[in-house]
Amino acid sequence: MANERILIVEDDSQIAEVLAAYLQRDGYLTSICRDGGEAMQMFRQWQPDLVLLDYMLPQVNGNEILGAIRRAGDVPVIMVTAVDGEVEKLGALRYGADDYVVKPFNPKEVVARVQVILKRVRNGSQQGSQTHLAWGPLELDLDAVMARVADKSEPLDLTITEFKLLATLMRNPRKAFSRLELLEACLPESDALERVVDTHVHNLRRKLEEQGVQGTPTAVRGVGYRLGDSR
Repeated sequence: MANERILIVEDDSQIAEVLAAYLQRDGYLTSICRDGGEAMQMFRQWQPDLVLLDYMLPQVNGNEILGAIRRAGDVPVIMVTAVDGEVEKLGALRYGADDYVVKPFNPKEVVARVQVILKRVRNGSQQGSQTHLAWGPLELDLDAVMARVADKSEPLDLTITEFKLLATLMRNPRKAFSRLELLEACLPESDALERVVDTHVHNLRRKLEEQGVQGTPTAVRGVGYRLGDSR
């Protein structure tokens, strides 16, 4: 585990302490924030490797905190909340959450999801022998977990899930991947529906278009998505 740091943002003390106990048992370091106002200060000071974030919080709600975390970087975020509506789930994913767990939950399931996401972050650059991928103007540095558009000074601001999605497509840009294949590659521990893949593709496409990369990923009717022909 390399003593990875997990920030728990949760106003229910009992839930926060149970999560912390289970995570500590598996070797993680934990810190607890009980309100939204404190969360970003702790995030900046402690620099966690992953955040477990409640949706309903005092002072500042979870979506606002998630947005601030995304503006600061690509630290993985798992929403842990009693809000079970499809609109709220898709909204959190659009804001950049990497996963979504609904209360009541089994703490072991949360730990398992933490393990899978952090393992993906640690080992994402080690798939195959390639350390760099390129397709048209897109360049991926798998070791640094960094994506950029050629001739742009700043890297793309992608979530871990979006980066994994783009890397999967770039490894075989002509292949039409099914939604299930993309779900397995990017969110293997999630029980999310195929519609979640559409949400991540939508977010990725929007970010690429903002940088001048148009029309990709491409929808393949009845199948899923592909990146496209080489340019």
